[in-house]
Amino acid sequence: MRTLIKYLVFIIIFMPVVAAAEEPQLDIATVLMRSTFKIQGENSLGTVFIMGEPSPDESNKLYYILITAAHVLESIKSDVATLYLRKQDGDKFVKLPYHVQIRNKGIPLWTRHNQVDVAAMRVPLPKDADVKLISTNLLGTDKILEQFQVHPGDQLLVLGFPYGAEANDAGFPILRSGRIASYPLTPTKNTRTFLLDFEVFRGNSGGPVLFYAENRFFAGNVHLGTTQFIIGVVSEEMGLTEHVESLSETVERKLRLSLAVIVHSAFVADLIKTLPPAPKESP
Repeated sequence: MRTLIKYLVFIIIFMPVVAAAEEPQLDIATVLMRSTFKIQGENSLGTVFIMGEPSPDESNKLYYILITAAHVLESIKSDVATLYLRKQDGDKFVKLPYHVQIRNKGIPLWTRHNQVDVAAMRVPLPKDADVKLISTNLLGTDKILEQFQVHPGDQLLVLGFPYGAEANDAGFPILRSGRIASYPLTPTKNTRTFLLDFEVFRGNSGGPVLFYAENRFFAGNVHLGTTQFIIGVVSEEMGLTEHVESLSETVERKLRLSLAVIVHSAFVADLIKTLPPAPKESP
């Protein structure tokens, strides 16, 4: 009888909990591999990712929203940028360079958040592009960070194109990782960003940062299952400036700390709400 009671207690404590930020049969890293792309233009190189916003009229349709660091788009001098999409050709993926208009006669078509370095815009994409859309419902909020007790030392995943490098000939992004290196994380309206022990290279800016954990321990118990959501966007590298003075001159040196500044995804969720209304028809 005592053994049976112990077994029942085990079941009660360790029964699976379905995370609010989880969708059945979804592997967020693989999905974002197929919705993260390199963007390039005059004087700028960066990473963007595409999310799907549910149609207000038809729940089974999603609209394409391009998300990146605002400075990536601002640094491109022309009205058009090249987005390196991919398509399936038989049993393989191949690159699909696509010209996307980011300005109209010099006027930006994107919307920038007024407090942090993120931008978003609705984009049309070719029908043969391989884009595995992920819902904007998977953007982490303060409630999610607190529910799953996200804390310094947690490992995060980052997708991007360091120095424009690609994982393969098809142009897929490179996945790397790092640990949360600052505190506190919330409330995000005050912290705005957090630090990640992750070396940033040119081309990483705008990449999505993912939280992925199996059998997460929080609220005093282990909860079987997968906890996954987008926690932020790569903004820039954190560094220090050193001033070295001599009798004849002052030399300024920039010191790299191998730390990334990550904008909280809560700001992306807020930004999407400010975008112009979606068209009536699906892209």
